[in-house]
Amino acid sequence: MTGVSPAVVSASKLGLTFQTNDGPVQALSNVDLTIGKGEFVSFIGPSGCGKTTLLRVIADLEKPTSGSISVNGMTPEQARQSRAYGYVFQAAALYPWRTIERNVALPLEIMGLSRAEQAARIKRTLDLVNLSGFEKKYPWQLSGGMQQRASIARALAFDADLLLMDEPFGALDEIVRDHLNEQLLELWERTNKTICFVTHSIPEAVYLSTRIVVMSPRPGRVSDVIESTLPKKRPLDIRETPEFLAIAARVRDGLRAGHSYDD
Repeated sequence: MTGVSPAVVSASKLGLTFQTNDGPVQALSNVDLTIGKGEFVSFIGPSGCGKTTLLRVIADLEKPTSGSISVNGMTPEQARQSRAYGYVFQAAALYPWRTIERNVALPLEIMGLSRAEQAARIKRTLDLVNLSGFEKKYPWQLSGGMQQRASIARALAFDADLLLMDEPFGALDEIVRDHLNEQLLELWERTNKTICFVTHSIPEAVYLSTRIVVMSPRPGRVSDVIESTLPKKRPLDIRETPEFLAIAARVRDGLRAGHSYDD
């Protein structure tokens, strides 16, 4: 797939070592990865394996200490400055004193867009995440799932082709999470964004992704990259099919093989 699509993210021998009071900590080691346009790629692995660190390197929130990485053919810093991606954090991180529409407007205000252009983008993105009619509500008036949808709308507002998502549904209950997984797949299909998605959940990774990047801990390395054979249209009950369960089993095997239980 990535041989046909232009590379949105390309990493070669990527490494990152943090300097701490207790000495250096190697968070990422020798990561080689290419993500093509329109892919939905999940990163999965145990806590501390570098999933979020890798996402933050793509977003220029962390600087690698070795190797190379490009985002849309630019350095991560250039991609950040040209607003080439949207970022959705684990928590919705909405300002409680701003209405939903004003939260979504925040990056548009920073970009200096006109009021008319802001209004058009706010309407379009709130439509995309099924929050039309909630423009004047405040975050505390919405459920956790609706707050995360507002956070996704804010990340989509400046219409970047790349969406980086760091466990956005991890704190939600299973029923809400299932619903948002379905909505995210619909959103991906409608917008053809490239999505990089961090998760701890094997079913979530398999359900959402075109490819699953399995990472191993200490230091974070790519131990397996699994191509999904599932169709693009995925009802929730696809999770009961033999094909789905076979992919999930391979992910589980990859996690088990890469995990060190020695402390």
